[in-house]
Amino acid sequence: MAGRFPLYTDADVDGPVVEALVHAGWDVERAVDAFPEGTDDPVHFTHAASSGRAMVSNDLDMKLLAQAWYEQGARFVGLVWWARRHYDTMSPGDFVEAFDEVAARDEPFSPYPIVHIKPKR
Repeated sequence: MAGRFPLYTDADVDGPVVEALVHAGWDVERAVDAFPEGTDDPVHFTHAASSGRAMVSNDLDMKLLAQAWYEQGARFVGLVWWARRHYDTMSPGDFVEAFDEVAARDEPFSPYPIVHIKPKR
């Protein structure tokens, strides 16, 4: 079913992107508000999964964690991921547009639960 889904942003997601998502009406929970600084990635990923939120990250370790969960058959909403270098070519508004495009898909995290955001060329 198409539509926006709740998000959980890890500490690596730049503040202006988080602020733009919130301003655009996305339901965002930030890792820095949920757990102390330095909390391990598996704790954040588990929290996102158990609270029904899609994980949002540009941390390669988080992507590898999502891949491991997928391969083990563990259930989670999904991961929206991008390479850190995309901050050089994408504005916060570009990220919101990319998230809106993901949300417009009928089943954005099916059959594969890891969605990659990339700059438009």
